[in-house]
Amino acid sequence: MTKHKIYTMSFASVYPHYIAKAEKKGRTKAEVDEIIRWLTGYSQEEVEEQLEKKTDFETFFAEAPEMNASRTLIKGVICGIRVEDIEEPTMQEIRYLDKLVDELAKGKAMEKILRK
Repeated sequence: MTKHKIYTMSFASVYPHYIAKAEKKGRTKAEVDEIIRWLTGYSQEEVEEQLEKKTDFETFFAEAPEMNASRTLIKGVICGIRVEDIEEPTMQEIRYLDKLVDELAKGKAMEKILRK
């Protein structure tokens, strides 16, 4: 998938995959939503509005009320690439979210996922 295609994908088209990944491992939609709110600063209502509008990833992150400063503590490999080394800002935000959902699915405690 090219960089351009992933940016224009709607957040809503990927969101069910985040939920399915978490639920398959015994985690919940509420936990996925908590991760999204922690990362972006959106309220639950705002997340749901973004889903309804089928906002693309680039806009989703660009319009986020307040990206969490602690997201830079997210380290590790996702899709074979170290998230801390990704130079393109939007792609890094997407991969931060992917990494957090991965951590949730792997059974990590929420306080560790949310870097508390």
